[in-house]
Amino acid sequence: MAKVSQPLTLAPEETSSKANMNGVNGNSTPKDSATTPRTHRFDPSFTQNVINSTGPKTSPRLRKVITSLIQHVHDFARENEITIEEWMAGVNFINEAGRMSDDRRNEGQLLCDVIGLESLVDEITYKLVSEAESTPTATAVLGPFYRADAPKYEMGTSIVHNIPDGDHTYIHGVVKDYQTGEPIEGAVLDVWQAARNGLYEQQDPNQVDFNLRGRFTTGKDGRYSFYGLRPTSYPIPQDGPAGKLLELLDRHPMRPAHIHFLITAPNYKFLVTQVFDRNDRYLEDDAVFAVKESLIADFVPRKNDPKAQFELTFDFQLAAAEKA
Repeated sequence: MAKVSQPLTLAPEETSSKANMNGVNGNSTPKDSATTPRTHRFDPSFTQNVINSTGPKTSPRLRKVITSLIQHVHDFARENEITIEEWMAGVNFINEAGRMSDDRRNEGQLLCDVIGLESLVDEITYKLVSEAESTPTATAVLGPFYRADAPKYEMGTSIVHNIPDGDHTYIHGVVKDYQTGEPIEGAVLDVWQAARNGLYEQQDPNQVDFNLRGRFTTGKDGRYSFYGLRPTSYPIPQDGPAGKLLELLDRHPMRPAHIHFLITAPNYKFLVTQVFDRNDRYLEDDAVFAVKESLIADFVPRKNDPKAQFELTFDFQLAAAEKA
């Protein structure tokens, strides 16, 4: 795997001292300068000129977002006195994430995850809905290992292939309307999880294609059921920019044990979420900040079922499209 061409390294002791180099203090000019003191250390009109270059045909939403982005990015660069070398290291870092991304792994999304951006956007997106008295199931990040077009299975089928050992689990529940409590027919549950070795199938040459993935469609009773594995905590990949950033920040790469769900249904807002094992040690220290209390569940021993040693019961509540 190719490595980042330039390591992302910052030197706080250098940048913090720049303001005092050559007699320069903050936004003032050099003490010994014969020129008239300026009120702004850098070109005070530059950022506004860039913002003003946006044309009149730009949509109002894009204008608002890009204006804010330019302002914040420029302020960040000025505040930290970013050098050409540091900026290029950052560009190469982002480019490397792009080169590593494909339909099996989204390194750019993983990079957003480790700085908490996807979890923050997730919170913002669903904040208004969550403030209602009765709430839909909480959302969680999609993650970098989702794959479209997982196999379609009948209810009660196992998504586990060629993994005889491990904590096989019967996973079931009901998909409901969060306001009426009525079951939802035709809801498609797209599920995926890592194996007991902590690897998703596209990371592991020893797993069959689309192992531990599947799609299930509810009937009139809204019920779903399938066999999977009791999830395990695992480290996010450390061979790319996201892993490198965690190393530079002196942070661990571990995610708590979880199962992914992407649920869609006619006339309902789609739901992307994860269900977490209550007994996992990383629930309060998730590398991507995705855990929510309402998504923590119990995996209990299952009796009289030769196919599974554990059982998970979890109901999902969806919001109607016009309510989302």
